[in-house]
Amino acid sequence: MSDTELVNAPKPKRRALVGLLHIWGGFVKFSHTLFAMPFALASMMVASREHYRYHEANPGSNGNPLAPAFEFGFPGPKLFLLIIVCMVCARTCAMAFNRIVDRKFDAKNPRTANRHLPAGEISLFSAWSLCVLSGAGFLVAAGFINTACCVLGPVALFFICFYSLTKRFTDYTHIWLGIALALAPVGAWIAVKGGSMPELFQLLPLGQSLLPPLVLGISVVFWLIGFDIIYAMQDFEFDRQHGLRSLVTAWGPRNALMAAFLSHMIMLGLLLIYGLLLKFKVAFLIGWLIILFCLAFEHWIARKRSLKWINTAFFKLNAVISSVFFFVVATEILFPFFSRIQ
Repeated sequence: MSDTELVNAPKPKRRALVGLLHIWGGFVKFSHTLFAMPFALASMMVASREHYRYHEANPGSNGNPLAPAFEFGFPGPKLFLLIIVCMVCARTCAMAFNRIVDRKFDAKNPRTANRHLPAGEISLFSAWSLCVLSGAGFLVAAGFINTACCVLGPVALFFICFYSLTKRFTDYTHIWLGIALALAPVGAWIAVKGGSMPELFQLLPLGQSLLPPLVLGISVVFWLIGFDIIYAMQDFEFDRQHGLRSLVTAWGPRNALMAAFLSHMIMLGLLLIYGLLLKFKVAFLIGWLIILFCLAFEHWIARKRSLKWINTAFFKLNAVISSVFFFVVATEILFPFFSRIQ
């Protein structure tokens, strides 16, 4: 076969199932699950460890013996899988809803015109079906975890979906998205601790209270505000022309970048407080320094490089940040050696 025939030969078709998974995974940006999932799993591990310590200190509070795995941050396969299902379903529902309500703006924006709904690759009915089914899957899975998750599940689902509408009426849309993402670590904590109301709402010791996941959740809010402002820089002109609101359109790129920088400084401070509350030491500090470097590099890219580099700052660096955070928290929990280092 000649070189011309090789070039013009029909490309082998992607296998049907793999092709569908690729399309739907791209539609909901499944790879971006790396942002919230590590924080949720880290919070789950901390809650499991503190759950073990709580029952060790209060042996009469529960007649059922705890599995030894609790001591090492694993709540058991059933609860672990339910938390994963909740995370995936909630994010899929929110992302599908976002793509649906933004489809007309996406069609007008050159950067997003090739997304699945504007391009006709996925039908509106299919998108709504995925949104409804994944939302129902989240609520069912939350109901199987404990009463607290069952009651709070609809509230969480409202927040993570409502974000998609906020850019139409407020400049602080980044805060709404931050709250939606922060629900992941707080929800994972409640999934482990919410079976016992006294344990869930205990005040002391601080490491076993609801304070650490709340501090982590607030730090996630400020982390999200920072990198979402940077991401919104790409659509500054389009958003301004079409009446879509954000801190970038309200304050201008220069001031918005300063707000992003301050948000990330607050996030770093809150992460230190989180580590102190849980008495983390060397591994956590090393991870914190890596996160500091990643954030500094992200802001250098936002200021010194072209807009084409923003996807690097948005996805790769922030995926590293959340992954490093999970790794160092897991290290502190799985290897007691680190807790003994003074």
